[in-house]
Amino acid sequence: MSGPQKHSLTLRGHRTSVTLEPEFWAAFQALAAKRGLSVNALAAQMDEARGDVGLASHIRVEILRALQGET
Repeated sequence: MSGPQKHSLTLRGHRTSVTLEPEFWAAFQALAAKRGLSVNALAAQMDEARGDVGLASHIRVEILRALQGET
């Protein structure tokens, strides 16, 4: 497992970044593709639903839920 890396995203026209381990980033890209979304579109959806949780944490939990068949 590698250390976290910063990835740039555009959420509703605003640039931001998220720091994820390469394995989570690859799973996030695969989840976006599976849902027929761009990485930015999926990140924007997750950003809207995350509440007070950090975006990177929310992404990790959503990946876990997807792998467990909850989403």
